[in-house]
Amino acid sequence: MKYGINLLLWTAELNDGLLPTFEWLRSIGYDGVELPLFNPGLNYGAWGRRLDEFGLERSAVTVRTAADNPISPDSAVRAAGVEANKRVIDCCVAAGASMLGGPFYSAHGEFTGQGPTDDEWAWGVESMRIVAEHAGDAGVVLALEPLNRFETYLLTTQADAARFVAQVDHPACQVMFDTFHAHIEEKDSSAAIRVAGERIRQVHISENDRSTPGAGSVRWDETFDTLHDIGYDGWMTVEAFGLAMPEVASATKIWRRMYDSEQQLAREALAFMQKQVATRWV
Repeated sequence: MKYGINLLLWTAELNDGLLPTFEWLRSIGYDGVELPLFNPGLNYGAWGRRLDEFGLERSAVTVRTAADNPISPDSAVRAAGVEANKRVIDCCVAAGASMLGGPFYSAHGEFTGQGPTDDEWAWGVESMRIVAEHAGDAGVVLALEPLNRFETYLLTTQADAARFVAQVDHPACQVMFDTFHAHIEEKDSSAAIRVAGERIRQVHISENDRSTPGAGSVRWDETFDTLHDIGYDGWMTVEAFGLAMPEVASATKIWRRMYDSEQQLAREALAFMQKQVATRWV
């Protein structure tokens, strides 16, 4: 098992102010960090070398917008989405990130007022197949993240994601399980995990209020028991948000402080994950 934490707890973009945080995260036992890849213009090769110096591995996360929506009825917009995802994969390679997670199969926060049409689903599969081919050639695994119904309408459950990935039909295209979104959308977390099964390549450890994992109402015992049962042994990545960055707070609708400090959350989250793993993966 590898333990990571999403840097969106501190920032939406890599910057020199994170260097002491990197050192501290490694010192308390994190194996890696999840990089926000929203700006393809940064020197990710240099950041990869810096993170190597700290001994931190990395995954990455990205999103798509209305301007580069892979399921848009406009073929030019879909093509822009494919190219944007390819650029992010290239950034992953430069940074040494072996996995790219997120809802980059459609535009985040964009809605039509109805569920996905057959055309939108087909456009999404077609777009992602092209992206997966690029990812496979680059040695990057895609972990598609179903979101709750208030953030997307294409993939909202593990069953959706498993069916979508099966139709993409490329070994580089796999699934993420996020405990926050599952807490909203899944009636049975255990059944949801089993539906995706071996396709799950990353788990976001995220509490129901986006705060300290283990301090809320997510079905943690059920979740960890089932992950153990299916033989999961990949990344467990803390995803929590706060008020440090206004753009992140706005996107995640976080308007109140839910923890004493980012350091406190990171430390308690790591201890929580380690305890859950130690009692099952023996």
